[in-house]
Amino acid sequence: MAHLKKVQIMAHYRRSYIEGGTYFFTLVTYKRRTFLTSEEARHSLKTAWIKIRKKYPFDLVAFCLLPDHLHCIWTLPLNDAIYSIRWQGIKGLFSKNMNLLGHWNKIQNTSMKKKRESGYLQRRFWEHTIFKQEDFNRHFDYIHFNPVKHGFVKHPKDWPWSTFHKYVETGIYDDNWGTLEPEFLKTFQVRGE
Repeated sequence: MAHLKKVQIMAHYRRSYIEGGTYFFTLVTYKRRTFLTSEEARHSLKTAWIKIRKKYPFDLVAFCLLPDHLHCIWTLPLNDAIYSIRWQGIKGLFSKNMNLLGHWNKIQNTSMKKKRESGYLQRRFWEHTIFKQEDFNRHFDYIHFNPVKHGFVKHPKDWPWSTFHKYVETGIYDDNWGTLEPEFLKTFQVRGE
């Protein structure tokens, strides 16, 4: 019976749309395949990202790309709350770019073909609306510590696909930040991880 309630709650999940809002996102590859940090995938994602930001602007506050997922924080323009159309565009253009490369073995089942899904990325993405500074700080740090958390590097400064380096240059982070795991991250969890 408890299982049925879980399914019912998930079926009625509603996203939070706030004009000018700040959001934390997680986007995951289909079946957790590890290809996002490949040169081709990075190029395809960057091309899609730039094109969609021109059409639907947003401020990219923080970002980290890992082999099977990415995390980021966006702030939308004051009169805009529609991040879903941005993700739809980014995912669609990314898949189109990957298809043009021609050598990726994408996975598509019957349902995915009907819905015109590529098989590169999971159908959904996870979002969290950030309302308070403390919540922002935790997600910001989580993003930049993520490559260490997953064992790819011993220090955030050693991971090339992150905005960590930008924030060292601006003085937000010290170059040695993340040598030790921040205490709150030991119990901090995000959806989609």
